[in-house]
Amino acid sequence: MMKITLPKLKSKKGTEKITMVTCYDATFARLVEKAEIDSILVGDSLGMVIKGEENTLNVSLDEVAHHVSAVKRGAQNPFLIADMPFGSYQSSVEKGIESAVRLVKAGAEAVKIEGGSEVSPLISALVSFGIPVVAHVGLTPQYVNKFGGFAKRGKSEKERQFIMDSALAVEKAGADMIVLEGIPETLAAEITKKVKIPTIGIGAGTETDGQVLVIYDLLGMNADFNPSFLKKYLNLDSLVTNALKEYRKDVTK
Repeated sequence: MMKITLPKLKSKKGTEKITMVTCYDATFARLVEKAEIDSILVGDSLGMVIKGEENTLNVSLDEVAHHVSAVKRGAQNPFLIADMPFGSYQSSVEKGIESAVRLVKAGAEAVKIEGGSEVSPLISALVSFGIPVVAHVGLTPQYVNKFGGFAKRGKSEKERQFIMDSALAVEKAGADMIVLEGIPETLAAEITKKVKIPTIGIGAGTETDGQVLVIYDLLGMNADFNPSFLKKYLNLDSLVTNALKEYRKDVTK
């Protein structure tokens, strides 16, 4: 596949759907590239998917940088985005810039930041220094303690307006794309029409400019994880389990 750049991604707005997959290692990254997926996100979801934690809050900047480097070694052509983990940018704009620079040096081509107007100063600063930013509004996992879980957002008119205002604020600050997570399809469609930058949906319907899924989820590696928005393209949970059972039988017979 040809190298996917930020201008190429942004040019797809309203014309061609953007494909994005979250993965954390070189082996899966190589397969993502072979499938010609546009973009890879190294998400702080690694805390839950890789480390087995209940949320994303304990993921460190060092851990994200480690996984970014691994993914970069496995795939050079998809556009590579890295999550800014909890605690890596909240204390000051300066801290956020330092954290973003660390991730870029590890191989990221953009950083993803959760929040709306509260992170707008950081977004503006990063963009001014040439670091692309993917914003993230709606269901924002780093706010899990505030909202008491991972329930869908935007159910009330007040919440819908807050999410819309957040999307417009991050666009105004200079964000290059926006992830819309866990919001009604109608709201995601409305935001997608209003903003001039691409929107990437997860659990936000089909009217966004693109979609992102965690590779472990779309391959069906956890039989117990079945959100309504998730299409499992394989059932690796049973396939891998059965393969391991066959291996055990061969060794012990």
